[in-house]
Amino acid sequence: MEKIWLKSYPPSVPAEIDASAYASVGELLEESFRNYRERRAFVCMGKAITYGELDDLSRKLGAWFQSKGLARGARIALMMPNVLQYPVATAAVLRAGYVVVNVNPLYTPRELEHQLKDSGAEAIVVLENFAATVQAVVRNTSVKHLVVASMGDLMGAKGFIVNFVVRRVKKMVPAWSLPGHVKFNDAVAEGARQTFVPARPTHSDLAFLQYTGGTTGVAKGAMLTHGNVVANVLQSAAWHEPAHPEGAEAEQIINVVALPLYHIYALTVCFLLTVRGGGLGILIPNPRDIGGMIKQLKGYAISTFPAVNTLYNALLNHPDFGQLDFSKLRCANAGGMAVQEAVARRWYERTGKAIVEGYGLSETSPSAVCNPVTATEYSGAIGVPLPSTEVSIRDDGGNPVPMGEPGEVCIRGPQVMAGYWNRPDETAKVMTADGFLKTGDIGVMDARGYFRIVDRKKDMILVSGFNVYPNEVEDVVAKHPGVFEVAAVGVPDVHSGEAVKLFVVKKDPALTEADVLAFCKEQLTGYKRPKFVEFRSELPKTNVGKILRRELRETAASAPARAPLATARND
Repeated sequence: MEKIWLKSYPPSVPAEIDASAYASVGELLEESFRNYRERRAFVCMGKAITYGELDDLSRKLGAWFQSKGLARGARIALMMPNVLQYPVATAAVLRAGYVVVNVNPLYTPRELEHQLKDSGAEAIVVLENFAATVQAVVRNTSVKHLVVASMGDLMGAKGFIVNFVVRRVKKMVPAWSLPGHVKFNDAVAEGARQTFVPARPTHSDLAFLQYTGGTTGVAKGAMLTHGNVVANVLQSAAWHEPAHPEGAEAEQIINVVALPLYHIYALTVCFLLTVRGGGLGILIPNPRDIGGMIKQLKGYAISTFPAVNTLYNALLNHPDFGQLDFSKLRCANAGGMAVQEAVARRWYERTGKAIVEGYGLSETSPSAVCNPVTATEYSGAIGVPLPSTEVSIRDDGGNPVPMGEPGEVCIRGPQVMAGYWNRPDETAKVMTADGFLKTGDIGVMDARGYFRIVDRKKDMILVSGFNVYPNEVEDVVAKHPGVFEVAAVGVPDVHSGEAVKLFVVKKDPALTEADVLAFCKEQLTGYKRPKFVEFRSELPKTNVGKILRRELRETAASAPARAPLATARND
């Protein structure tokens, strides 16, 4: 395959990376523990831990796990928001030779039980706020060792106040009972009396079971090896190099960690990439509280800001956004969902830096394609393949399509997963004979090697035989000054098979459906124009901020038939 995208690389970015630089994720972490021992590594709610403390704490917790007789390769679940215990526990599990199973702390008991049973997890570290969920299902799982953390565990004297407020004032900890559990700080203290034995895993050993979001059916565990994750960190580091000016090495990078660390994008770009460069990660436990997040970020000269479109949009619309210091912003990354042009333009106007959009999946550790960090304007493209990565656009028969033609995006590279945990049948469905991962996304490549996603196969709307891609419709509507958020889905239509329906959250309370439709008429050809408009106070999202189109489609499908336009909801 001719890698025509290489001609679009910034001059300093290599075509290939050397993934053999580190034998494991643990070795990568330990290098930073040695090199940056006195530097602050992470800060949460004003309390920081240094790289030296992260080293010591993770050794002790790792020794505690080893003292329980867990066999090498045992799965250990982590169920926490972005708190100081998260990087400690992740480093402990990996350095001790075990596999991290990241769990969304907002899971229902049903979702948690599936993931714990499917992974065969034998231990879990959970923040007490979510211990009641564990209590509801733990007896049905293989979990034998329970470590319960409290928000203030690693905050010293301040921690007592934090825990009091969280438990008694804000009442954020539902009653729970987990017989035999060990408190996080007690596990660390007990581990200090044990001997830690570094596991020294290799590239082929599993590091993470990263469960897919569950929006495509039963959640499956993507098996990410140490080699996969190391490769993606190095690919991302090489790609971001042009964003760091000469002589900037001595200045510590300050990275906003608002995306949840249980999500693969945050895990690699916010946690591991930050640690490898000796940066400081500002942990945001609740990114939905935009005002609270801004308060935590005030006083920091932010260097890098990974986020999703909805988070950028919410920040830009908050009255306190101007209090943040972006004078030293080097890069603003976006992934997880398409960035809307209206949001990208406003971000650039306010910060002077373009949002650099990229693309990836849990199955690719996750980064596979990205725009150059030297970009100065919105393009709508996801960019070009990262070093050591190949992307092929293929038809349903697995054959490459001509340039400019749409087809399924297929990816090959050292960051592509080893397969789905205990699901060889599902693995076979997504892996081609020549080693490419079939993403299920429809994309096109242009003559410069830039790729553009036109949508997921299942999100495509078929109107009278014409393909309508929701991203395009949403991008247009999002430019209307009265629109805060928008999602487009297909609904059954007796005349055209399917019709486009919009779900809109207003920025301007006076906005009407007629306003939206008139705006669309100016910018969209007939078959792409929405036929129905429904106003909502909010749109359903994943915890990463991705709008759940499937949920909206199901709502629309189950609702009684409505007359078009004139009687569509306008509340």
